[in-house]
Amino acid sequence: MPPTHPPTSATARLVRVGEALNRVVQGVCVALMGGMVLTIWLGVASRYVFGWGITWTEEFSRYVMIWGALLAVSVGVFRREHIGFELLLMKLPRGLQKATRIGLDLIAFSFFLFLSVYGTSMTIEGANQYATIFGMTMLVPFASVPVASAISAFQCFVALMRDRDALVAGGLVTEAGR
Repeated sequence: MPPTHPPTSATARLVRVGEALNRVVQGVCVALMGGMVLTIWLGVASRYVFGWGITWTEEFSRYVMIWGALLAVSVGVFRREHIGFELLLMKLPRGLQKATRIGLDLIAFSFFLFLSVYGTSMTIEGANQYATIFGMTMLVPFASVPVASAISAFQCFVALMRDRDALVAGGLVTEAGR
């Protein structure tokens, strides 16, 4: 069900920021996954083709995968593409769908906000820990948690604001508000 009236200009601006952030995160995820694949291929080729045995490829690709996977959560949040929630919502009566959607959004927002705060202290502690092979601090790998969680919290808020008119009208919104 489309919104009953056009979104406010503040909401429209917020949605545009959310869409732009979503495009940037998608691009970063594509670059990270491409880099991970190339790094794994380098590791395999170095070991089995050239006999070099480059040791850092496995650890590097693991950190890149973690960053990519955690950042991709915000894309799913923004698009409302969490299939488990949708299956649950579709089985509820219309009136209960609205309250459940808002409740789930608030729980998800709170969870992501908590992870961001907790992850920040974990990241600060990681500055004193070192990676096994690289010798770098764990600051950058650990930073994936608060950064991705903060983006997911923001995108969850954007999705709630974007879809609120349809929620108030009693409709169920999926697939990025359509």
